[in-house]
Amino acid sequence: MQNRYAASYRGFDYLNLDEQLTEEQKLIRESIRSWVNTAVIPIIEDCAEHNKFPKHLVKELGEIGALGPYIPTKYGGGGLDLISYGLIMQELERGDSGVRSCASVQSSLVMYPIWKFGSEEQKNKFLPKLAKGEFIGCFGLTEPNHGSDPSGMETRIKKSGDKYILNGAKMWITNSPLSDIAVVWAKNEDGHIIGCIVERGMKGFSAPEIKGKWSLRASITGELIFEDVEIPAENILPLAKGLKAPLSCLSSARYGIAWGSMGAAMDCLHHAVEYSKERKQFGKPLAGFQLTQKKLAEMLTELTKAQLLAMQLGKLNNEGKITPAQISMGKRNNVETALRIARDCRQICGAMGITGDFPFMRHAMNLESVITYEGTHEVHLLITGMDLTGENAFG
Repeated sequence: MQNRYAASYRGFDYLNLDEQLTEEQKLIRESIRSWVNTAVIPIIEDCAEHNKFPKHLVKELGEIGALGPYIPTKYGGGGLDLISYGLIMQELERGDSGVRSCASVQSSLVMYPIWKFGSEEQKNKFLPKLAKGEFIGCFGLTEPNHGSDPSGMETRIKKSGDKYILNGAKMWITNSPLSDIAVVWAKNEDGHIIGCIVERGMKGFSAPEIKGKWSLRASITGELIFEDVEIPAENILPLAKGLKAPLSCLSSARYGIAWGSMGAAMDCLHHAVEYSKERKQFGKPLAGFQLTQKKLAEMLTELTKAQLLAMQLGKLNNEGKITPAQISMGKRNNVETALRIARDCRQICGAMGITGDFPFMRHAMNLESVITYEGTHEVHLLITGMDLTGENAFG
């Protein structure tokens, strides 16, 4: 049933926001949407059920331009604008948060810092391969004891002759067990945070998988463990100084999530509407009952508000005027909206809503992670609160 509904997917644009998109942006969205329908939708329920990451999709993501789409073309990226990037994230998450997470990490947390803070040699060495999906990357910031407070990180890096020695551990890292490189953040002898590129095969570096997840089951998550790993000087990101560097990467990823989460919501709402028109009770379709229409109308309203928020963030981002606090508002609001829509859509479909014939439970379980990673729901509230009042409520 899910595949049949996916084939008839029309999206939701109640306020004609398409009129604000360029023809190129629409073409990009439709291209990614078509790929998701043919490459992701038919396999994703099985992947989620069996906790299996569809690794073969990574190179396909590269082929369709979903990896580093806003990275300059000279480094293998697509050179696209940031609304286009948002639309790509939206369509990927309509397929599954795990697929969007893979592309988001590769783009915003691996390619972005190399592009922004790396040397020309690093950009030319890594970015083209990452853009094609020939390399898989991950981002090492969160630690076992330090999630929302990255300034307390315990991972250490110290200079030793012409090399650096890295020790520590990172936790809850998307892509890590399969990664060819990891962009890792650590404190040096002076207590300053710097970034480095750790490559698979370096002695003392391992990336065990985290098992037993009930969320993001079609994504692969693991740890990063560093035991006296020797990092050559040419792998240090020369322009990454202080905590602002990794936080700027998170801002890029959070922006993509503000768009991506809407894709999950749109998928859920689409299936709920179609099912409600077919399923009959008491002699008429569910869609003909007032309470069903109330739920659907409220969900459409909240989705439309989230779309307006994402579109304005995209315009600000394209103009270079966006702030981290504005991105926090978008990430927090849109993920919360998507999670509520997934739950309400499941309720409309009754018992059928808990089966793999529909995407509601999978999206809802995924969004339980999305509402926590890249900054928790509560942390983003405090970021907005601090921006509003000027008072720091952290700690």
